[in-house]
Amino acid sequence: MNPTTPLRIGLLALGMLAGAAHAADASQRQAWREQAIAFEHGEGVRRDATEAMRLYCQAALAGDAISAYNLGWMHANGRGVPRHDGLAAHWFARAALLGDVKAEAMFQRLGVSADKPECVREAEERQARAAAEQAERKRLADEKLALSTAYRAHVDTPEQQRIMKIVYKLAPRFGLEPGLVYAVIRAESNFDVNAVSDKNAQGLMQLIPETAARFAVRKPFDAEQNIRGGMSYLRWLLSYFRGQVPLAVAAYNAGEGAVDKHGGVPPYAETREYVQRIQRYYALTEHPFDERLTEPSPLLRHQVSRAP
Repeated sequence: MNPTTPLRIGLLALGMLAGAAHAADASQRQAWREQAIAFEHGEGVRRDATEAMRLYCQAALAGDAISAYNLGWMHANGRGVPRHDGLAAHWFARAALLGDVKAEAMFQRLGVSADKPECVREAEERQARAAAEQAERKRLADEKLALSTAYRAHVDTPEQQRIMKIVYKLAPRFGLEPGLVYAVIRAESNFDVNAVSDKNAQGLMQLIPETAARFAVRKPFDAEQNIRGGMSYLRWLLSYFRGQVPLAVAAYNAGEGAVDKHGGVPPYAETREYVQRIQRYYALTEHPFDERLTEPSPLLRHQVSRAP
């Protein structure tokens, strides 16, 4: 059997090989070690065994064998700390696995089980928290992606596919999620390029003449021009309402003035049902926005501006 096998088995049982280490290049490890040596021996600084151990541990967990050996020596001989053979065994074992030949002999001489040092426990806990946070971020990102792309299951006719190709082309230029644009087109015209409402709202995104003129739409029944105009307005509304989708789409339906007047989604049955229809296909309540486009709505000016 390889003489380091008992060391490896012991440290694997403690979780030392798989966890706690963090990335650091050789120059950084050396810098930590040299600082630790200075504090251990009082070279140019006051002697401070606690600070020395902290720096040695940092370097050892980053893969520095000498630092691990020095920690083992401090614990084995009670140099600035109470003698503790179990902690010494841990550090000698780690140093041996990092390639220090002398450390293996020291580990065998001690003949005790390795105990996990506090700084290693803390490093493992930090690593576990970081892993949990990363997993949660991934879960939230996956959930957001699923919600933002759920509309794709409803793009089921050649005409919808044709129009969505235009949306996919334009949406990145306007900083819009295609799913939100899909939901607005579906709610506004159900993908009828020639749709006209009783209020003379026209085309796919049902632009009234004033809105069409505001965003330079000369041919409201041209699919691409109409979508450009609708996206321009939707982008502006998202900026005005700082990415809050229910407020932005309520304003698309009833006007931003109505939302400001009522302090939120207006109490109009049509508008409330409209917001629900949008959120049926685009369930996210927040959307990235460009705060540079306009000042926020008076409803939101008391809030701290946040980046999308």
